[in-house]
Amino acid sequence: MPPRGRSREVPAELDLVVEEIETGWCGAVVHVEKAGGVHVVHLEDRHGRTRGFPLGPGFHVDGAPVILTPPIAAARAELAAARAAESRTASGSVAVAGARAKVASGSRIWVEGKHDAELVEKVWGDDLRVEGVVVEMLDGVDDLVAAIDAFGPTREHRLGILVDHLVPGTKETAIVDAVRARTAYRDSVLVLGHPYVDVWQSVKPARLGLEQWPVIPRGTSWKLGICQALGWPADTQADLAMAWRRILGTVRTYADLEPTLLASVEELIDFVTSPAS
Repeated sequence: MPPRGRSREVPAELDLVVEEIETGWCGAVVHVEKAGGVHVVHLEDRHGRTRGFPLGPGFHVDGAPVILTPPIAAARAELAAARAAESRTASGSVAVAGARAKVASGSRIWVEGKHDAELVEKVWGDDLRVEGVVVEMLDGVDDLVAAIDAFGPTREHRLGILVDHLVPGTKETAIVDAVRARTAYRDSVLVLGHPYVDVWQSVKPARLGLEQWPVIPRGTSWKLGICQALGWPADTQADLAMAWRRILGTVRTYADLEPTLLASVEELIDFVTSPAS
């Protein structure tokens, strides 16, 4: 056994007098914080000077070796925050513990492409499985009216459709206006969109360390232009797929997406899951 005994764990409570063994610094605990994933304890000596040290072993209290741990109140708060985070899905909804996915309902959410589907799955996938709603890819909206007619929506089997680049003057807006003009779809189809040329742009640029997404000149493929502007490989489809994986990997929760996309997806989910009236 060490001459001063084995180290024991001691919470770094306010005003506890501690000596840091390696430097000999002695002071009272005035603050404990978490910085860069590491807990740091700040000790103030008798002259009013303060130094910070990593929490853990390497301290003495009353001459005996100790392992400093987070103060009890802070530890409880950290645990509560972790449990609260675990109880939420990526969309911010309350997670349903042990819930099994429902058998797919007759309602669907359609999106334009693979990347849209993957983004919706990452953020809203847990919610959609609980509701039994399937997300399907359209591969564009040029034949949207024909696709809807083939599906045959009803009040019990609804369609929610998410359209890219839905801004005035675009072909997408003309197509969506034609759908909305069909009175037969009024209670069974809801088409919403976002203003972005590509769903990549709905990820907040700060997630990639950018102040804003690069502006791509007309006539240049948006995905290709983005990769070139960011200095990423862009010679093949595999390069573009890797770029998307890189962007999607930065998305943790709904808070990493632009509000315009969030509002549309949430409204579509509400529409296809609300009881038929």
